[in-house]
Order: sequence, then C-alpha cells, then structure tokens
Amino acid sequence: MSKSKLEYIWLDGSQPTQGLRGKTRVESNFSGKLEDCPVWSFDGSSTEQANGGSSDLLLKPVFICPDPDRKSAYLVMTEVLNADGTPHSSNARATIESEDDDFWFGYEQEYFLYDMETNLPLGFPKGGFPAPQGPYYCSVGAKNAYGREIVEEHFDICLEAGLNVEGINGEVAAGQWEYQIFAKGAKRAGDEIWIARYLLERTAEKYGVYVELHPKPLGSDADWNGSGMHANFSNGVMRKCGDKKVFDEICAEFGKHIEEHISVYGAYNDQRLTGKHETASITDFSWGVSDRGASIRIPIGTVENGWKGRLEDRRPASNGDPYKIGAVIVKSTKASGHA
Repeated sequence: MSKSKLEYIWLDGSQPTQGLRGKTRVESNFSGKLEDCPVWSFDGSSTEQANGGSSDLLLKPVFICPDPDRKSAYLVMTEVLNADGTPHSSNARATIESEDDDFWFGYEQEYFLYDMETNLPLGFPKGGFPAPQGPYYCSVGAKNAYGREIVEEHFDICLEAGLNVEGINGEVAAGQWEYQIFAKGAKRAGDEIWIARYLLERTAEKYGVYVELHPKPLGSDADWNGSGMHANFSNGVMRKCGDKKVFDEICAEFGKHIEEHISVYGAYNDQRLTGKHETASITDFSWGVSDRGASIRIPIGTVENGWKGRLEDRRPASNGDPYKIGAVIVKSTKASGHA
C-alpha cells in the first residue's frame, strides 16, 4: 500500500494582508488527481476566521501539483468554506465572476529576501546601506546579487511542480528579486501565484531568510524601488482586434473604477505608488505606450503586432491577492464592452 503526503494550503483571515497556512494529511493509494482530494476541515479560531464556539471550517481542494521538495507528496491549494459549504468571507477566489480560458494573466511577482538576524534585506549591512541602486537589476556577481541560491532553488522546485514560471531576474534594489507566472484564467493564475509564494517561503526557511512582500519595506521616503506585482492581461478581443481604439477604451474604463482597483491591489500601496521609482501616483490615472510611469502600460509588442496583445496594469502591489486582482480586472474589462 503506497502512501502520499498532501499539503493542504489556504489563506487565513489576517488583515490587512492574508497569510498562507498549510497542513499535511496522508492518503493511501492516492491517484494524484484533484477529484480524489477529500474536503478537509481546520480550526478557524486559530487563523482569525472563526470564533472558538463554532470554529470548524472546510478546505475545498481546487488545484493540485506535485511537491518536489518532499517524498511522495503533493501541494493542494484550497478554498475556505463555512461549515454549511458556502464560501467563507475570506475566500476571494469564489468572487471571480466567471472562469474560462479567455482571460490570460501574466503576473510579475517582486519580493525582497530579508535576513532573520539583521531584519534587513540581503546585501544591506548592519546600521547602513549598500551602494545606491543601479547595479543590482539583472546583476551577476557577489557584490550585486544576494540570495541567488534561494532564488534558483525556488525556480527549480516551481518548474518541477509544473507551475508555469516563465522567468526570474534580480530586481532594482539589493536583495530584491522577481519571478513571472503565466496562466489562462483568473483562478488558475491566482492558484499558481499562491503556490509559488508558498514554495518561496518554505525554501527561504532553510536559509534563515524570510520573504518580504510589503510594497515599500524600506519606507516610503527611502530612495529604493518598492515591490509590485504587475498584472499583464488580455482576452480574446485584445489578442485579435487590431484596433487601438479597443485598448484606449479598456484603459479609459479602468480609469472609472480607480478606488475599486486600488482597494484590492495590496495594503500600504500608497507608500509605493508615489509617482517615483517607476510608478504612477496613487491619486492619478494614466496609460501610455512603453510608459513605466503610467498606471497602465501598453507594451510596445502590442503596438508592433498591429494592436493585438495585452495590457500591463502596473499598480498592483507585491502583497496583493491575485484572486482579487484578477476578479476586478475581468470585471472592468467586461464593463468596457470589449469582452
């Protein structure tokens, strides 16, 4: 009789940013298929999702992949349900209006790696700062690249798990990195980002390092880039239309829903969206071709392809929930009439 370890992963009720939780169950002769993952329960009173008098909540499996870092193991992303089977108030995945392959998402997940002992980004000396930013972006060498062994290990594990990670690179600040994930469907893209975040946290554990997703961890006044999670997106209309007007009208529609978007684009994002360090101000809204200082960038590839392609919303923060981000992007795109 074979036995498999299934790591059930879910989002807790922490505010203003939900955290990851996980626990393992053993299944005998497990097929490896999602439909054979049973619904499980947990104590919601220990995760800020229920009170002690009625604490049982359910974990509904929604995505599964191999866990290359453990023997005979799988990673199972779940949605949190109330005891009666309805979505829990913390379950943002369930708010995505529709799910099909028409909407494609490519998220650029930026993050800092922090030393547990110094409580500073890797590469930052105690009581001081490294050389100003400039040499760290896509860098190589011990003077500029910090934490590469963690990044590479995480990269390999994600690929072995079957996640659609499309690349990695060093980012603008010391100790800052990025990976990119592409998926078809808002739910699937969110599942893969959350699993990749889980694997990154677990990998960093081995090195006495933690992952910092705060969008401006060094402070809003620091002359260092913050961390975002740029959301590249398209639907069938955008990929086929060949019409600049379609893209302008979608962007204009997004401008009618600024607060709705910003409210789910990540906590403390006002510290990052200042109009500096390759961001637009949180109080403004703009779009432009190749403009990394705009709220929405129209990639040059979209233009050169005859106005067929994608848009990049540059406002989402590194700590944003991809389920909420995907949901509002789908909603506003549909509201434009081009979906």
